[in-house]
Amino acid sequence: MIVVGTDTGIGKTVFSAGLARALGASYWKPVQAGLEEETDSEVVARLSGRPVLAEAYRLRLPASPHLAAEREGVAIDPARLALPPVAPLVVEGAGGLMVPLTRHLLYLQVIAGWGAPVVLCCRTALGTINHSLLSLTALRAAGCRVAGVAFIGEEMADSRRVICEIGAVRDLGRLPVLERVTAEALADAFAGIDLAAIREVS
Repeated sequence: MIVVGTDTGIGKTVFSAGLARALGASYWKPVQAGLEEETDSEVVARLSGRPVLAEAYRLRLPASPHLAAEREGVAIDPARLALPPVAPLVVEGAGGLMVPLTRHLLYLQVIAGWGAPVVLCCRTALGTINHSLLSLTALRAAGCRVAGVAFIGEEMADSRRVICEIGAVRDLGRLPVLERVTAEALADAFAGIDLAAIREVS
């Protein structure tokens, strides 16, 4: 299962941790840009207790992967981004769909090549309708299988309904803002996520 977001910093790493734990899956973040703080893989390991696969690329600079790689003299090879032969597996993308991995390769192109179902994580803040529908349009244009949309944040029922109706996509539930992001709190909050629907397409 591929987990992507409409933007960076919306909570898809925490969602990925909850999903890996709920599915009993391993986790993989192909490209990590930014190593000074706790990495996404470290967050998921702490919150999920599930196996975490080593990143294909670990880049120090907290920037778009293409820029971080260039600054460090690293050439990102698409062949190293092939899906590992591990199942079940939760794979987390970086930032939004159009994030460049190189000057000639977008993350969306890699995701489309994987052929695995995609969960789109959307924040519930102002602007989410536009960002979500644009992301759904891009995923479908690239030939991706969209499992559904998972919302992250405070409840915005009308926005959820509009996105799912216009986007013709399944509402997979909402992960609320957690006062304390612990493994236990995340597991409890994941009761609001439609795991049965996700398993149908896994």
